[in-house]
Amino acid sequence: MKVFCGRANPTTGSVEWLEEDEHYDYHQEIARSSYADMLHDKDRNIKYYQGIRAAVNRVKDRGQKALVLDIGTGTGLLSMMAVTAGADYCYAIEVFKPMADAAVKIVEKNGFSDKIKIINKHSTEVTMGPDGDMPCRANILITELFDTELIGEGALPSYEHAHRHLVQENCEAVPHRATVYAQLVESRRMWSWNKLFPIPVHTSCGEQVIVPPLELERCPGAPSVYDIQLNQVSSADFTVLSDVLPMFSVDFSKQVSSSAACHSRQFEPVASGRAQVVLSWWDIEMDPEGKIKCSMAPFWAHSDPEELQWRDHWMQCVYFLPQEEPVVQGSSIYLVAHHDDYCVWYSLQRTSPEKDRRVYPARPVCDCQAHLLWNRPRFGEINDQDRTDQYIQALRTVLKPDSVCLCVSDGSLLSLLAHHLGAEQVFTVESSAASYRLMKKISLLLGEPFFTTSLLPWHNLYFWYVRTAVDQHLGPGAVVMPQTASLHAVVVEFRDLWRIRSPCGDCEGFDVHIMDDMIKRALDFRESKEAEPHPLWEYPCRCLSEPQQILTFDFRQPVPPHLIHAEGSIELRRPGRSHGAVLWMEYHLTPDNTVNTGLLKSVEDKVVLCTGTVAGTPTASRQCTSSPWRTPERRWAALRLSVTLWISTPTLETSPWISHSQTPWTMGSDPHLLRNKVA
Repeated sequence: MKVFCGRANPTTGSVEWLEEDEHYDYHQEIARSSYADMLHDKDRNIKYYQGIRAAVNRVKDRGQKALVLDIGTGTGLLSMMAVTAGADYCYAIEVFKPMADAAVKIVEKNGFSDKIKIINKHSTEVTMGPDGDMPCRANILITELFDTELIGEGALPSYEHAHRHLVQENCEAVPHRATVYAQLVESRRMWSWNKLFPIPVHTSCGEQVIVPPLELERCPGAPSVYDIQLNQVSSADFTVLSDVLPMFSVDFSKQVSSSAACHSRQFEPVASGRAQVVLSWWDIEMDPEGKIKCSMAPFWAHSDPEELQWRDHWMQCVYFLPQEEPVVQGSSIYLVAHHDDYCVWYSLQRTSPEKDRRVYPARPVCDCQAHLLWNRPRFGEINDQDRTDQYIQALRTVLKPDSVCLCVSDGSLLSLLAHHLGAEQVFTVESSAASYRLMKKISLLLGEPFFTTSLLPWHNLYFWYVRTAVDQHLGPGAVVMPQTASLHAVVVEFRDLWRIRSPCGDCEGFDVHIMDDMIKRALDFRESKEAEPHPLWEYPCRCLSEPQQILTFDFRQPVPPHLIHAEGSIELRRPGRSHGAVLWMEYHLTPDNTVNTGLLKSVEDKVVLCTGTVAGTPTASRQCTSSPWRTPERRWAALRLSVTLWISTPTLETSPWISHSQTPWTMGSDPHLLRNKVA
């Protein structure tokens, strides 16, 4: 059955009605899931297997039957491990129906249907009793309910309910315990993802400074965690102010509470500085003795950096303090971790929280609106002084004393820059509809471009549609900046990111091909074929081809009525595995000034470009070259070459794409071409 779905096109700003399969949202969720990443996580799999085997043995040693409850079973892998380890029966709960259906088939294919029951419900809906989903309580609880923040997927409420209704008192739990760690740091780079810095502008009247509004300065910011690959952050980008502090632990074998709580640790700063950021991660111990441990620690805090497991389903956390605070080496202070049932946040206190009631019992809330409108990379983008200087240089070449400027971007500083640089009048609008209220002819149209609805690089071509909408308001000889834009691509081999889409086949001796087939089928749907946004500075890779310009867009003219089309080929110049194509936009502000949102370094035959951190410091035990990609201030898109790329470019029917084949790539307007050249 087909259904019509309305989708907002980020590029054109219009709503498009598309015919989709009735389960298209399921297909997209499956295609973009982290199931493959988790199953490729060898360290996770082995530690779970060891922990499950030990738990089953402990129950058997007590002369009891081993009855297992597996919450969030996914493929059923952990349940199959339990049965193989000697469990008598497993009740495997999976709320996502497509995954539950796949788990039934996987369990059957591996010969465990008589020992594993798949229950397609949320764990809080599972019934107990002779006629229920489970005839009796389990004595082994196995779960994998964790996200990067540990509790963000509702682990605490799920455990709380399970202990009250589904498992025996003092049951065996795998994992047995989790511990959250934190480290206080000063970091101008990371703080720039949370606050706006003063921006100096050199004008004919001397240096002017654009100062952030007071309400933004005082705002505690958004409470949400920023999860990143912390191993890719250079140690030169932060100053350590504390040792690694164990903040709190959760014992999963006992009754768990989802109530709000706070946990404090007194410490003496190891250096003086401005406390701004808390770096955090966790580990899980699979057994009561803590001998089987799986750690999310970054390399500098890892017990064995040489054996560091790359994973993307669990990363590390960056938390921002409500305000930066000075700390003095050797002077005791308290770091407080607060959490409710789903979120964690941090604060600093000078006295013991037991004596001081200023404990921030409620989550901090953004009251300046900026943290609600902009994401972390956008803050970093605005704070990028080099990027701002490029715009200033370009503005100086096009501004005249009588210039009337219209700035079209979301939350842009271009209007302020134009004002400080001497424009006669400056208008700024956040949408094209508002532009029709302008009464005076525009001589300079400005854009970064940046729009809050944009996820992929070409979504910011919305600027072109706005430029077309205000065409009648542009005066004779009006200047548009940027003048043009171009889409670029390079074929890459990823060091690790390929794992999130790579078929698993067999996992720890269990056949999970059915899951691979399910994901492959999901990728056949249009929604799943779209490119994925990834911050490539976090994901090392090496270029196999030279960067190539794919399409150009001339903002000096309105959107053309004809379709845009380009053909060509990309030659692989270096040996390797072509995991994907990376795409980015370049904005040509003037003939001599270009803002590049992607690759920063030239590609050389014998240089491995992306095997290091942002600024070229060692990772683990080896020295690496610096990353050629811009850090979080930019956006990119990466895709597997065997998957068609759909993007929306200047006409609603245009569907540029790139595919992996021996024939030339074609990027153009005819959707029917997409049926022919996908490898």
